[in-house]
Amino acid sequence: MLKQKSSWLTKEQAADQRGWWVLDLENQVLGRAATKIASVLRGKHKPAFTPNVDCGDFVVVVNADKVKLTGNKVSDKPYRRHTGYIGGLKETTADKMLATHPDRVIRRAVWGMLPKGPLGRQMIKKLKIYSGNDHSHAAQQPRELTL
Repeated sequence: MLKQKSSWLTKEQAADQRGWWVLDLENQVLGRAATKIASVLRGKHKPAFTPNVDCGDFVVVVNADKVKLTGNKVSDKPYRRHTGYIGGLKETTADKMLATHPDRVIRRAVWGMLPKGPLGRQMIKKLKIYSGNDHSHAAQQPRELTL
């Protein structure tokens, strides 16, 4: 009789197996890119995926300012934040957000797909976003990630 045994990674084992990926978002759709990024940050692409351990890889995103939104989302999608004061709800549209802070648009999209709590906060720290084509992580020898 054959027995199969599932293996669970520990934090230390997961930290030893981390890799680096670089993703170019030029002319890519935001939602599709965010799902791929969240999957890699979580570690779901690995055979030893463990849901309660941060076993994902680092992701470097370049050309964040050239990401596309489909439909009328560029003019209609609201991004809301609160200042903390009474009546301090601020709202801006996606086109203004992409013009001023394109990294925040991508970070919010990815954060919505990660688990909330300490584990998700640890995972989102492995996401590095750059507006231009250059990044400072060449020493880690990141591999190309395709959508």
